[in-house]
Amino acid sequence: MSDLPITVNGFKNIKIELDDLIHKQRPNIVKAIAAAREHGDLKENAEYHSAREKQSFIEGRILELEDKVARARIIDPTTIKDKAVRFSATVSLIDCNTEKEVTYMLVSEYEADIKNNLISITSPIARGLINKEVGDEAVIATPKGEKIYEILDIQYK
Repeated sequence: MSDLPITVNGFKNIKIELDDLIHKQRPNIVKAIAAAREHGDLKENAEYHSAREKQSFIEGRILELEDKVARARIIDPTTIKDKAVRFSATVSLIDCNTEKEVTYMLVSEYEADIKNNLISITSPIARGLINKEVGDEAVIATPKGEKIYEILDIQYK
């Protein structure tokens, strides 16, 4: 079982979801199953089968999140004093071809959310940025061809 590096915020979000599943969704689905049982024949009871499927999903998700909590290695970016790109860095880049600026934070796969500029540490862009410093260029292989980014700024916040 390997460690799961995760940011403080990512760990907090796992705990919030886990708490919701255990203390709200699990009891609600138990009530829904009990209510569906009262409707009679379980073989043809769509509400019962739907509730059981949802219960199965909830229990599986609880196990998955409990595993993540057990393996979590929480990394607080504010404690990192490094000039190179590492896990939890917020990196400002400029696309050398389009001159478009973009900022990404390198996070765990669980936390990745491209809409919020959170990219997985295992993504091609993140892998190309690791160990680079301000002023360095990173050549990233993408499905549409190579992209070249220059690193403008690295922060741990």
